[in-house]
Parts: sequence; structure tokens; C-alpha cells
Amino acid sequence: MTLDKTNRMNYLIDFYQELLTPKQRNYMSLYYLDDFSLGEIADEFEVSRQAVYDNIKRTEAMLEQYEERLALFAKYEQRKLLLDQLKQLDLPSEAHVTIAALEQLE
Repeated sequence: MTLDKTNRMNYLIDFYQELLTPKQRNYMSLYYLDDFSLGEIADEFEVSRQAVYDNIKRTEAMLEQYEERLALFAKYEQRKLLLDQLKQLDLPSEAHVTIAALEQLE
């Protein structure tokens, strides 16, 4: 698994976790955030490695579908890029206070 995929999944979990079932949240959190192996998760929940794998793959697909429809992560990345560009401009100090406030909302 690549670091880019792991980072993307972590963001998608952050944005869409409330749309997941508790079991999906647990599996994804253990696998992506806590770096558990499939076997460790299977042992924790007393299920097969294949059941864990299938659940994680289905949940990944669901998260990608949510992102495709809602684009919360894409919008977050775009806002972050725009804020970085604004910070590079020679703006009055009041504008930088507003930029800092916007960053705090993230």
C-alpha cells in the first residue's frame, strides 16, 4: 500500500466517517490509522482475514463514491491551495488576520 493511498484514505475517513457503520469505522481506523494488519484485525473481531479484507475493500469503494459525489476532500485541497496562494501575496496585515482565521476553520 502506498503512502499516497494511505493519506487519501485517512482524509476520506475523516470526512465521511459518520456515513460508515461502526464496524466499517473500526476496521478502517485500525487498518489505516493504527496500521493493524488484516490478521490482527481478524483476531480482534474473531472473523477471517478474508472477511476483513472484503469489508475494507467495500468501504474503500464506498468512500471513493462519497468523494466522487460530494467532493469534500477535493474542495478541502482546493481551499488549502488558495489559502497558500493568498499567504504568498503582499496583502495588508488585516488580510493576513482573515487568512489565519480561515485556516483555523480547517
